[in-house]
Amino acid sequence: EVQLVESGGGLVQAGGSLKLSCSASGFNFDDYAIGWFRQVPGERREGVSYISPSEGSTYHVDSVKGRFMISSDNAKKTVYLQMNSLKVEDTAVYYCAVQKLEESGVYYYSPVRFTSWGTGTLVTVSS
Repeated sequence: EVQLVESGGGLVQAGGSLKLSCSASGFNFDDYAIGWFRQVPGERREGVSYISPSEGSTYHVDSVKGRFMISSDNAKKTVYLQMNSLKVEDTAVYYCAVQKLEESGVYYYSPVRFTSWGTGTLVTVSS
């Protein structure tokens, strides 16, 4: 059974940093892409950052490029999201999720493609 557990959320002032962790179990880490998403109540869940741990390739959406960094420790089956220069608009519940890679190694950024999700960790950025 796929299990994902997020941690590291909290309250931080604008301009500060937080590092989120997503601890994974129950699947072959190398066969999946992992994404970080966020959601504000009443709004759509949006993708933030993605990684294919087997290839080490990453992608960040424009709103977080240069501020957020996704990485993985494959031995620990853990994915991290280092968030720097946080803004008030980064306030949200952050989720990690997994998607099985296609045979070619391709995966898709849409949340609907991700099949298992953690329960989320709240990040609050104050002004």
